[in-house]
Amino acid sequence: MAILEPTAENRNLSLVALCGGVGGARLMRALDQLIPWAALTAVINVGDDETRYGVYVAADIDTVIYTLADIVGSRGWGIDGDATTIMNTLSRLGVDTTFHLGDRDFAHCLWRTQQLTEGSPLSVTASRLATALGVRPAVLPASDDPIATTVQIADGSWLGFQQYFVERAHRDEVRALRYDGADAAVAAPGVLDAIVEADAVIVAPSNPPLSIWPMLAIPNIRSAIEAHRCVIAVSPLFSGKALKGPAEQVLRSLGMGSGTDSILAAYDSLLDYLIVDSSDSADVTLSSTDVAITAVDTRLTPVGRAHDLIATIVRLAGDSDAT
Repeated sequence: MAILEPTAENRNLSLVALCGGVGGARLMRALDQLIPWAALTAVINVGDDETRYGVYVAADIDTVIYTLADIVGSRGWGIDGDATTIMNTLSRLGVDTTFHLGDRDFAHCLWRTQQLTEGSPLSVTASRLATALGVRPAVLPASDDPIATTVQIADGSWLGFQQYFVERAHRDEVRALRYDGADAAVAAPGVLDAIVEADAVIVAPSNPPLSIWPMLAIPNIRSAIEAHRCVIAVSPLFSGKALKGPAEQVLRSLGMGSGTDSILAAYDSLLDYLIVDSSDSADVTLSSTDVAITAVDTRLTPVGRAHDLIATIVRLAGDSDAT
């Protein structure tokens, strides 16, 4: 795997990535491994967070940290090779363990719960866990305030995010979304400074409505993104479709359309650049937008495959800084 060498112009490069779970985590890993000389900050969705089995689970935060620490499981979440004693025991006691936490994962959640109970904000617990696991980039929750993504399905009922995504395997048609608490929330300490000081803000190839919109619903984060001179999104679509997960279906059901047009609609006027996969290269000529569209290979595994994507991000960030 060839590391991208810094130049005199970009050796002080600073990047912030808005991250959901697996897609955001893999983008951060590629950035960390291919441009280790850059200052990197992950700002992470907290709309998925909830209490399970009596412990506070921060699913997207942990996925990003585990991926950067190179201990993530083969499915893109959890810890590789984690034991299942706790879930097996709870299952024997009649507890529904569809939402699975391995033993080490559970221990981290238990520790976080204790820290929160003792008064530490979520941002401090995220930083401490990242440091304990040897993670180099800064890892920040979007907010220390509680935000809950809730999903309205076809019968009109509202589901908690994990109920929709994990328990019901995101099979339901999504009619509407709410980000409860977001309008009163503020960015976690360090988030706004990181955005303002960054050469570019990268919107990771995460599910836009489920993973990125909860962060954009926080008023001062959205304002900071709107004011930034260089916002680059990486499309999560390949040949107009998501490799996994319900991004394509959710975007369509919420009236965003399909393909690259749906990503442009999802982020409206926020973007300066959109990077799409080579399989969607025909979309670089879309004329209905002021967003500059570039096509490269956007797959993030293995990390070496992301070389052209990361090089493109570095180039766009540098071009914007020069202007």
